[in-house]
Amino acid sequence: MARNIVWHNAQIKKDDRASLTEQKPCVLWFTGLSGSGKSTIANALEEILYNNKNFTYLLDGDNIRHGLNNDLGFDDESRIENIRRVGEVTKLFVDSGLIVLSAFISPFQEDRNLVKGLVQVDEFIEVFVDTPLEICESRDPKGLYKKARAGEIKDFTGIDSPYEVPIQADIHIKNDNISVEKACEQIINYLVEKNYIQWRNS
Repeated sequence: MARNIVWHNAQIKKDDRASLTEQKPCVLWFTGLSGSGKSTIANALEEILYNNKNFTYLLDGDNIRHGLNNDLGFDDESRIENIRRVGEVTKLFVDSGLIVLSAFISPFQEDRNLVKGLVQVDEFIEVFVDTPLEICESRDPKGLYKKARAGEIKDFTGIDSPYEVPIQADIHIKNDNISVEKACEQIINYLVEKNYIQWRNS
């Protein structure tokens, strides 16, 4: 850690910013295998929340690696650093009063716990997009499974690198035979029930 730095306390706090948005800041942390539908669901959900007049921001794994994390690989050490950086960015967005939708494979439970520890306990909502490997591989939207099976990609989650299933996800979406709309409905119901948002979209 760098020396000779002092934390600057801002006059406007998270609660002040949240009061303008009429929502409870939080992070919806989408985790699951590549091709499980994390980004698809997160994108559709953000549109629903936008239409409901909620303030959101979507962080997507591939997009982050185009900029902030373009110096990282996919070995275990790089994956850990990838999630650490994303966690810090997520924390800032939550502090700004937003509902953050973070869609990352994030295969290791310890890393997901690290992000959870950066925000208040009730600000971290783990969304497990539970899609069987064979379905993810049959979808293979980016052709990554095919390359991994051919040995062209190393350390690929679900093939030659492990995925640690969430111990107790807040929202468990079994995404093997449901529509994107139904998956979003499951999340919206949770957010309304737990008083993160008010449902205005009628």
